[in-house]
Amino acid sequence: MGYFEKIYRSDLSHRARAVYMYLKDRADSSGSCWPGINTIAVELGLSRSTVKRALAELCREELIAKLPRQRSNGGCTSNLYRLL
Repeated sequence: MGYFEKIYRSDLSHRARAVYMYLKDRADSSGSCWPGINTIAVELGLSRSTVKRALAELCREELIAKLPRQRSNGGCTSNLYRLL
């Protein structure tokens, strides 16, 4: 089956599977990406709340790591997601 075999055979919700595949599709060669929650929601046709729940599930299952990022002026920006 390939890369997603462990995702297909997991007990993840359908929303978490969709978000994981989205992140994998956007990740660079090191497995990192930084899309905003609004961007993920719009592109997958999900609500912001659903995306947040999916990201939390992926973190709990240790499939991704979520790291906060900040702008040079100290303001918040999108999180960095690293596929594990």
